[in-house]
Amino acid sequence: MTSTVPALGTRTAEGSALQAVLLDMDGTLVDSEGFWWDVEVEVFASLGHTLDETWRHVVVGGPMARSAGFLIEATGADIGLAELTVLLNEGFESRIDSGLPLMPGAARLLAELHAHEIPTALVSASHRRIIDRVLTVLGPHHFTLSIAGDEVSRTKPFPDPYLLAAAGLGADPARCAVIEDTATGVAAAEAAGCRVVAVPSVAPIGPALGRTVVSSLEEVDLAFLRGMMAETH
Repeated sequence: MTSTVPALGTRTAEGSALQAVLLDMDGTLVDSEGFWWDVEVEVFASLGHTLDETWRHVVVGGPMARSAGFLIEATGADIGLAELTVLLNEGFESRIDSGLPLMPGAARLLAELHAHEIPTALVSASHRRIIDRVLTVLGPHHFTLSIAGDEVSRTKPFPDPYLLAAAGLGADPARCAVIEDTATGVAAAEAAGCRVVAVPSVAPIGPALGRTVVSSLEEVDLAFLRGMMAETH
């Protein structure tokens, strides 16, 4: 899904420029991290296994192959990765068909970025089939492009998805603001050289150089993002 990229001139009074905003999906824009865990619990229960609640912090934010692979190994379940991936995706799709709530502040932020013609990308470790379903909730017009976890050879925590998104928008990664909710996603964005806003969902994320931590998207708007970029350039 690609559209014409608007002009990148979003300069602040200090001369710094925010060229693009790259956003994670699960747990950042949509309140779906709990959905994934609930589906994982249900699928493994059907296989005769109980998931340990502490494993939730291990699988959150990761690509399907890593999360599913970990759970197969941890439980010893007699199921292959490919079969489990299908079951998890189908279970998640059934959940979102019943309604998918947005995170507080998400709708307002997306509308503001769109109104100011800020190039925006959705960057997720979820598969394309899932992203396309969620885009119907978020509004595909809010995004210039989207990157799915099954469209890159290495997904988060590797920098590839964010580097690909920046390139697709014609933006310098260092001039891109990334919004993420997990340590895995933050690691990917920082490895790509992006400036990160962390909005922790399931597990805490500590502050670091080049990283801003907030408690909710309600604290984030275009002025906030532009100011954040100005602080480092």
